[in-house]
Amino acid sequence: MNKIFITRKITDVGVKLLQDKGYTVDVYGKDRVMSQKELIKTLKKGAYDGVVSLLTDKIDAAVFDAAPSVKIFANYASGFDNIDVVEAKKRGIAVSNAPAPQTSESVAEHALALALALAARIVEADEFMRKGKYKGWDPMLFIGMDVLGKTLGIVGVGRIGGKVAHYASGLGLKVIYTDVARNDEIEKESGAVFCDSVDELLKKADIVSLHVPLMDSTRHLINEARLKMMKPTAFLVNTSRGPVIDEIALTKALKDKTIAGAALDVFEFEPKITPGLAKLPNVILTPHIASASLQTRDEMSEMAANNIIDFFEGRTPTNSVIK
Repeated sequence: MNKIFITRKITDVGVKLLQDKGYTVDVYGKDRVMSQKELIKTLKKGAYDGVVSLLTDKIDAAVFDAAPSVKIFANYASGFDNIDVVEAKKRGIAVSNAPAPQTSESVAEHALALALALAARIVEADEFMRKGKYKGWDPMLFIGMDVLGKTLGIVGVGRIGGKVAHYASGLGLKVIYTDVARNDEIEKESGAVFCDSVDELLKKADIVSLHVPLMDSTRHLINEARLKMMKPTAFLVNTSRGPVIDEIALTKALKDKTIAGAALDVFEFEPKITPGLAKLPNVILTPHIASASLQTRDEMSEMAANNIIDFFEGRTPTNSVIK
């Protein structure tokens, strides 16, 4: 019977699905990212048929060479830029992802929570209280920005960006967006206005929320020049992929007050943070948890397992990324 390796603990739903099919399931036992060296060593010894991988796992030719018995890598993530899909296709190895429908809800909610926290200066105020600095009401203490009537600029209106537009319009924000093509559905539902370019959007938005995949064309999409296009009162939110922002340029822009603030759930050099960024009062940092609701994680777990089951039962995995 098929033997499956999971590179880190995930919710039990998917594990049980595999076990109920009679598969042997082994899970990496340590609560940390598995190094590629450890992964190669484990796969060499285990003679596994399938692997549930995470975005933190680099799956390339070295891994494929070490594990000729593995026929499918089921990524427990919406993205799959950690896997060399071209090389996998050459070798006839299946690759799937797990774009759980609930992910768009969770990430959209997190993005807006970050934006609201920036506007209301909640994290700064919380730290102020915890340090015992509050001495009484002060009319000038932590003055923030009301979002009602402000303009939210969304870069990328796929599943997640579309949800952000939906929720933002309900909060009374004006929504503008840019993407490779206009989205009539978003415009009708949220009253969103299309911008021809990222540059145009950055100049108009009070809050900018990034929702693009990581590709050559989006790496450092937000750079020094584009940060200077933003309003000095504007906020930048990133829940997409870290390298979409030039983090060194962002750190300088925040220090120089080129923009008012930023909130990041993903990082260019993840898990490392660019030196100086964490010391700034006008930035909020969360540890890549935008999709970390129990419902979303369960859906991802189930999806990854079903992709493996489909493959071994002779069906094309629903979420195959190799066509």
